[in-house]
Order: sequence, then structure tokens, then C-alpha cells
Amino acid sequence: MDRAPQPATSMPAELDAFVVEVYASCRAEKYGLSQTELGSILAEVVNKYAPGSTPAQARDFCRSLRVEELVLARACAAGNESAWETFIVRFREKLYDTGLQIAREDSAARELADSMYADLFGTVNREGKRVSKLASYTGRGSLEGWLRTVMAQEHINRYRKQKRLVSLEEESEDGNQFPTPEKEPVVPLDTRVATATDEALAALAAEDRFVLAAYYLDGRTLAEIARMLSVHESTISRKLDKLAKSLRKQILAGLGRQGMSRRQAEEALEVDVRDLSLNLRERLAQDSAREAFSKKKVEAPASDGS
Repeated sequence: MDRAPQPATSMPAELDAFVVEVYASCRAEKYGLSQTELGSILAEVVNKYAPGSTPAQARDFCRSLRVEELVLARACAAGNESAWETFIVRFREKLYDTGLQIAREDSAARELADSMYADLFGTVNREGKRVSKLASYTGRGSLEGWLRTVMAQEHINRYRKQKRLVSLEEESEDGNQFPTPEKEPVVPLDTRVATATDEALAALAAEDRFVLAAYYLDGRTLAEIARMLSVHESTISRKLDKLAKSLRKQILAGLGRQGMSRRQAEEALEVDVRDLSLNLRERLAQDSAREAFSKKKVEAPASDGS
């Protein structure tokens, strides 16, 4: 089964020193990767995410990568048995735990984890070659975070495929002439992300919350919001863009206060980016409901005791 992966690109000279520096510590030799092959993998990632880098910039970029996990993933994709043994020990149970967090039901979680494991192992063949999803991991974030993202997307893909398999005729036979559309499953946000989002929204000015609520909750256009505030449409566009950047910054800061490192916080937002807009909608809706209730209490006539 052991098979050394073929280099994707030639190793640029500026990465020679870095490859020599990390080769022993990243276990590349243990997993059947030569220095040339490791350099080729790194060059592939540099060319994709930092094209045109100077030699110094390329080395700095590579130092920011999870090189050991990148090596493990690529060796697994190549079919190295030693790498797979390490992967199973580190991530087999985590795949199930992640599946349970996503699917929220034991049998569905195990089915999702097993399906994911098969895709990672590479059971799909194209032109006679085994294809593993691990070949697309680039080391820019943790391997565990990447696995969670891929599993979440797989869960959504499976849901969409299942819905497509149910025809309108089958629905009609069951007596559902006009079945109510179901919402797509949402991977639950890390509770720390939800808390940090709450804090960031609470710190916003009233007008900023109004703009967000009008856009996310009411579905109003930029032009409509602009007319309501007597400003130009471009002003609202810039404000929304500024608010999005500010909220991300404040949420990252909030995650940091909850003990996350900068890398962990960015990974949490990257993993949950699909749900952040929905989370904003929910939080703004709750905020609007509270404000409406408070306003109703203030405006309600006081009881005269009769």
C-alpha cells in the first residue's frame, strides 16, 4: 500500500534551507516523503496562496503552515500505512465526535463519520487512481479544523441530495400537495462564537443595529435603508461593509478573551462562516423582540387599581 506521492511542482531554491530545517521534525521521512517531495508540496501551497513571494516571504509563509499535519495529510492521501496509523489514532474518534455535533444523532453521526473516513481514505477512483480529500489540505489551519469544515459541508451536501431524491409525486402520494419547505441543516456554532457575537452586537450603536436589522431581518435593499435614513445608498453600502469588518474584529477579540488563540479564533470563524449570517439574524431578532417588549411595557397605561 505504501506509495510515495509524486511531486506536483519542482522545489524552488529558496525553500531548500527551510525544507532541510523542518524535514526531520515533521516526520516526512517516516511517512515516505523525500526532501524533494516535501519541497514540492510546500511550493504548491506557496504558488497557490502566496504567488510572487520573495524568497524571504516564501520562507515566512511556510513557517506559518502546520507542516507536520500537512505532511501527515499528504502521506495519507498517498496511501502510506504508517501515516494512516497515526491519523487513525489522532482523528478517528474526533471524526465521530464532530459528526455527532453536526448531525446531533448517534446513528447519523456514525454514518457521516464513516462516509467521511472513506472519502479521506480515497475509495473513489478516477482514471484508475485513488483520490483522497486529504490531498486538498494545505496546512493553513489545523487539520482538525479542516476536517470539521469538510464534514459540515458533506452533511449539507448529503441533505441536499436526499431532498432531490424525494420527487413531487412521492410527496403528493403521501398527501402533501404543497409540502412546507424545510430549512437546510445548520451546523451549530461554537458557543463561544455565539457569546462573542452577542457581545459585539450589544456594543453597537442603535443606528448600526437598525441598519443590520433592516438588512438582515427585514430584507430591505440598500436604497430603501438609505431613504429611511435620508442618506445616499453608497453610504449604507460602506456602513454595512464597515460593520462587517468591525464585527469580525470584535468577535475575534471576544474569542480571545474566552481563551482562544488568534489562530483558533480565526479557524472558529472560518468553520462557522456559513452560520454567522444566520446567527446575526437570530441575535438581531431577539434584540428587536426585547426592544419591542420593553417599549410596549413603557407605553402601556398604568393600572389605577380598579
